[in-house]
Amino acid sequence: MNYELFIAKRIIAAKQYKSSVSSPIIKIAIIAITIGIVIMMIAISTGIGLQLKIREKLAGFNGHIQITNFDTNNSGITLMPVSKNQDFYPIFSNVEAVNKVQVFATKAGIIRTETDFEGVIFKGVSNDYDWSFFKEYLVKGSLPNYSTEVSYEVLISSEISNRLKINLGDEFNMLFVKDNPSKAPWLRVLKVVGIYNSGFQEFDENFVIADIRHIQKMNRWKEDEVGGFEVFINDFDTIDETSQEVYEQTASTLNSQSIVEKYPEIFEWINLFDTNIYVIIVIMVLVAGINMITALLVLILERTQMVGILKALGSTNMSIRKVFLYNASYLILRGLFWGNLIGLLILFSQKYGNFISLDPTTYYVNTVPIYIDFGYILLLNIGTLILCFLMLIIPSVIVSKISPVKSIKFE
Repeated sequence: MNYELFIAKRIIAAKQYKSSVSSPIIKIAIIAITIGIVIMMIAISTGIGLQLKIREKLAGFNGHIQITNFDTNNSGITLMPVSKNQDFYPIFSNVEAVNKVQVFATKAGIIRTETDFEGVIFKGVSNDYDWSFFKEYLVKGSLPNYSTEVSYEVLISSEISNRLKINLGDEFNMLFVKDNPSKAPWLRVLKVVGIYNSGFQEFDENFVIADIRHIQKMNRWKEDEVGGFEVFINDFDTIDETSQEVYEQTASTLNSQSIVEKYPEIFEWINLFDTNIYVIIVIMVLVAGINMITALLVLILERTQMVGILKALGSTNMSIRKVFLYNASYLILRGLFWGNLIGLLILFSQKYGNFISLDPTTYYVNTVPIYIDFGYILLLNIGTLILCFLMLIIPSVIVSKISPVKSIKFE
């Protein structure tokens, strides 16, 4: 049996070990590691969770990449049509990373009720539309069906519903200005079949999801003409490369723009989360490491007689250092155990209970999103264990400074 490990176990199991001078210092060291691992897990889970949730919402309203006419229009309203007869539609076979392509068109309109009115963006979609995003955030009613004849069913946000007092099943008038302002505007009587709440206020307060055929008729477009294409990709981490590939594979009259290019200020903001996470990890590891160094030094000084006896019996400095490093590793593992237990309890409680809310006007989400990946939790634990252990190697050198003669005579 490894005799250094045997001695370390005996030290840990000894009753005087639990009531010694070093006991409160050891407890503080364990608590420091526990708190450190909890804070690091929360920082990583919430940071990554917020990034993923914001990306998901931006993609849900815009696709990962949008293909539209190459022009100077930056209004968010599609003015010039694009033919659906493209090589990349409905399947973008030339770019492997592309998962789906769907058509869309947008038009500015005004919702008018008996007591109020408000300008919104009327987003038209077709029967190829992927409703999985809105299905997740649907709070009332059902999703519209645009697979048969022209439909007057629409999907509105709870933001619009609350402000204009339009409820599920209600009909409302929507006005669209014609090319010639002197003529009476287009009028559509629409019916609310579903209400969604994505928590992304910038979009919720503006978008009404409807049948694209209304826009085609009002703009006098042909049946095969649309406002543009929304492209969804498999891996968001490759969005820049995929966006460039998509651009190269489309006609010179078309332009492609990723959501990173379209909303640079949002992505610059969420990229700061990575920096925050790194800073928190560094600080927590340093705090835990310094506490463990203090605990190790106290353990060694408290057992100078034992060190002297072991040296007198022929133990090397390295062998004695291993005894204390085993002891310290046990304390680190205890801190990691309790830290993981408490951290996972908090994370799962938030993930399924959503007891911590956020201001959607600032964070684009209603509650703190949680991302749990046991891969990163394992790496976090291994990294913390290794770094704390490495930080303990240098202070353990104090063992070599202890003289057997002086230490045995002590007391």
